[in-house]
Amino acid sequence: MPQAQATPRTEEKSDATAVPQVVQTVHDRFGDPKNFINRELSWLAFNRRVLEEAQDPTQPLIERVKFLTIVSSNLDEFFEIRVAGIKQQIESETSDVGPDGLSPTELFDRIQKTVRELVGTQYALWKNELLPELAKNGIYVREIAELSAKRAAWANRYFQQEVLPMLTPLAVDASHPFPHLLNRSHNLLVRAKTRRRGEPLHAIVQVPRVVPRLILMPRGTSANEPWEYIYLASLIKQHIGELFPGLILDGVHAFRVTRNSDLYIDDEEAENLLRTIEQELRRTSRGNAVRLEVEADCPKDFLQLLLEFFNLSEADAYKLDGPLTMTHLAPLVANDAFAKLKDRPFQPARDPALPPHADFFEVLRRQDVLLHHPYDSFDEVVELVETAAKDPQVLAIKMTLYRTSGDSPIVEALIDAANAGKQVTAIVELRARFDEASNIQWARRLEEAGAHVIYGVVGLKTHCKAMLIVRRDTDELRRYVHLGTGNYHSRTARIYTDFSLLTSEPQLSEEVATVFNTLTGLAGYPGLKKLLVSPFDMHSRFVKLIERERDNALAGKPARIVAKMNALVDQEIIEKLYEASCADVTIDLVVRGICCLRPKVPDLSENIRVISIVGRFLEHSRIFYFENAGQPRVFLSSADWMPRNFYRRIELAFPIETPALRDQIINDVIPAFLNDRVKARELQADGMYRRLKPEGTEPRRQAQWQFREVSRERTKKLGGSTKKARADRLIPIAVVDEAAAAGATKSEKQ
Repeated sequence: MPQAQATPRTEEKSDATAVPQVVQTVHDRFGDPKNFINRELSWLAFNRRVLEEAQDPTQPLIERVKFLTIVSSNLDEFFEIRVAGIKQQIESETSDVGPDGLSPTELFDRIQKTVRELVGTQYALWKNELLPELAKNGIYVREIAELSAKRAAWANRYFQQEVLPMLTPLAVDASHPFPHLLNRSHNLLVRAKTRRRGEPLHAIVQVPRVVPRLILMPRGTSANEPWEYIYLASLIKQHIGELFPGLILDGVHAFRVTRNSDLYIDDEEAENLLRTIEQELRRTSRGNAVRLEVEADCPKDFLQLLLEFFNLSEADAYKLDGPLTMTHLAPLVANDAFAKLKDRPFQPARDPALPPHADFFEVLRRQDVLLHHPYDSFDEVVELVETAAKDPQVLAIKMTLYRTSGDSPIVEALIDAANAGKQVTAIVELRARFDEASNIQWARRLEEAGAHVIYGVVGLKTHCKAMLIVRRDTDELRRYVHLGTGNYHSRTARIYTDFSLLTSEPQLSEEVATVFNTLTGLAGYPGLKKLLVSPFDMHSRFVKLIERERDNALAGKPARIVAKMNALVDQEIIEKLYEASCADVTIDLVVRGICCLRPKVPDLSENIRVISIVGRFLEHSRIFYFENAGQPRVFLSSADWMPRNFYRRIELAFPIETPALRDQIINDVIPAFLNDRVKARELQADGMYRRLKPEGTEPRRQAQWQFREVSRERTKKLGGSTKKARADRLIPIAVVDEAAAAGATKSEKQ
């Protein structure tokens, strides 16, 4: 479909038509490269904060292992996307530099140094601290040589029955080129000789993906029986000779390759976007190699051979003293028997306004409802969609889908609604990074059910989280709306912090309808009063809101900005925050991941404080507060302050105007984040983060713990009704793969 065009609108005017003199004196140096932190190095600093959670001895042991796996998962995506792009810049000899002034080559060198230090710390932590702590708790990750005779016999039977039939040795010689190994694949390089001739032969053995990389050995009935695991790769190495009868083995070493996994789609050339993305997904699993991971004892000649095969340099190789990736430790995290070594289980509460069996539409005609996930259950959002699908008075459902779970009850409800004859429109983003295949599957199922599926807007990703329900009530045709900061994903809603607004407020719901019509139709964007919409006017309106605080401060009026987000990258927004700081606006930023702004710089950002919170849940919500001379404005959004969110995505920022809900965010939510003294780290002017601790008699405040306790108390008052939730929605907290997280992260999963 054609790209929607913006129609100019009359913006709210700031009090000054030019940059005030007090700001102008330093304005010329706002763009100085030394005032910006490099995006990639800032992301690595975030992953270091994730590693700090694994290093924290006050954390439950299995939670520490979980954070260790997240570090590796995050680094995988970092190399697949960010490092791959930097290497392409170097190869193309581009001279482009970012706001921080680093060239691609300089940045690559800094990344390599930082990652090696990070990975070294990660593996030392595993070997020297976590492995011994696991052993103290009866959990062992054994080397094959450490097994007792009985265990070794079991391992041999397991290999013969479960592993050997799936192994295929692949010769590498003049008639057998080096096989094209998949991204993140785990493999063994074998060197052998014939008994007659001494010339070396080489082969590749791929470690099968369908077998757990960490194998749990059988236990007896005694409660004191230890839990013993072995690595699949080590088991294969132990028996590798069975694949090469008649040959003399001269070495076998495991390696793992990471490839460029970014999608390259030309929207103008792709006649069928769905088919094109399917083809690209097959290609990305075989993209150019960007990183090689090998065992610590891998000889230099083996390493050089692999580097030649993958067209990599020594700078791209990492020797690891342990598993080739910590993500292989996921079975430890998933084992329910280790509950005592994990965080206390948490069951989200229901909002009192939406008790079990509530009439959603009646409630929303009376009041707006604001849910804070995961402390408030996501079940209410799912139930709203399911109710709408079954309600004969509901005529239409429109929804954006960026990411959703593989067994999504929301998509199933949309399919039921379409099968029931309702008008269902789903704007499915096929290019949600790492979820493309899942989204293609859902898109096809929706189309088969009769839903109208739209694959986004040409040149843009549809990242906003919006649902519109049209219902014929007894008095009139009415719209009901859900707007969120997070995805329609029941599983991540248990481990990501996000907000949901449920409302039937006429003007806001009408504007949501306008956004859907803009995305699905041919009309241009008309300009809206309440919603800020990317790529049309969100950036310019946020700039004006910042400028208004600047001007209010100069006029002696109350002025303050609080912004919570995943990432702060946009150069113009950063410069406007510097302007506001120079005008004495108090600015608090809660930025979980990347932050390119440099705080606490004299005569530039003295009034800006930046903290990052990394805890049990992945901080994913976006909150924007503007003091507005004593008449506060609060927005929630799906968008970070990044160029991609402002210019290359469909995003929404929506106001919270109901006084009680707005006060909840201002008086309860924001202070909890700003006063965190357990999981918060403060960014320093030099780009380093300092963990905050209580000072003097100050209590050990922790935002996520505070929200959890409020939720638990609410559950008790409601008589434990949330414990009666449907069993298929009781999803255990597992490893964040954002993700998360992160960003986490699987890009947007964090």
